[in-house]
Amino acid sequence: MQRTLKTAVTFDGLGLHGGQPVRMTVRPAPVGHGIVFLRSDVAPDVARVAARWDLVVPSRLCTLVANGHGVSVSTIEHVMAALSGCAVHNALIEIDGPEVPILDGSAMPFVAGFLEAGITGQDAAVKAIRVLRPIEVREGEAMARLDPAENLEIDFRIDFAEAAIGRQEKTMSLANGAFVRELSDSRTFCRQSDVDAMRANGLALGGTLENAVVFDGDQVLSPGGLRHSDEPVRHKMLDAMGDLFLAGAPILGRYTGLRAGHALTNRLLRALFAAPDAWTMVEVGEQTGCKLPGVGVHEADLPRRA
Repeated sequence: MQRTLKTAVTFDGLGLHGGQPVRMTVRPAPVGHGIVFLRSDVAPDVARVAARWDLVVPSRLCTLVANGHGVSVSTIEHVMAALSGCAVHNALIEIDGPEVPILDGSAMPFVAGFLEAGITGQDAAVKAIRVLRPIEVREGEAMARLDPAENLEIDFRIDFAEAAIGRQEKTMSLANGAFVRELSDSRTFCRQSDVDAMRANGLALGGTLENAVVFDGDQVLSPGGLRHSDEPVRHKMLDAMGDLFLAGAPILGRYTGLRAGHALTNRLLRALFAAPDAWTMVEVGEQTGCKLPGVGVHEADLPRRA
């Protein structure tokens, strides 16, 4: 069955790039509503922005959606991953600025908030997108691909020159609470040289060592070090999870990312939906439904931080 929150939950924090305070409240929504952002700081008749793959516009370093009036919301990938990983299909997200708060740089604060608010079933079946044949997009050495699979799986590989990152790869089935247990607490990461360049261009003004893992050569500059030895590749999987949820429904397929980012994952969704023979919409039965991300998740699944 479709699911939504039992009660609203509010998050306060800074936008990563603009560095401005943001308040965001995620509210329950009816069956078939999907995930929609509502900008409370603009005129009501232009305030709604659907979280949808075909509304994604090019943006540096994050995922940004915009409606036909030019009203946008950026850095949506972590809250989208949390919604997907908690199997929340319908929600209205009121936000008083153009950027989702970065919080600790992971999806865990959103997940914790959703689980505390409670998640309830709705009287309607979940529909999912079943991948029927391989779809692949490439850009230079980067690649993103979807293949048929019984439930959502993610296979990701990264390769960085920094010794503290290096080559990392991880493959996971995202059935049930795997996202919450294994990926939700992995933070966004960058190199110190990237931070310097972004700030010189007026970006990452809300970034700190507390909401991103910063690497410099073989050193981890963030206090406390890594949450996982392979935290960077886990965060890439988290991002992919959020970007794939912009399809508008859970995906039954295997996503493979090689040095892929937000833009390439969106290109992959566009390629998928441009090929009608590559996918079909199915009503999820009990056997498949019990394997969807987020089904059966509870607060005990949250990673424990010292």
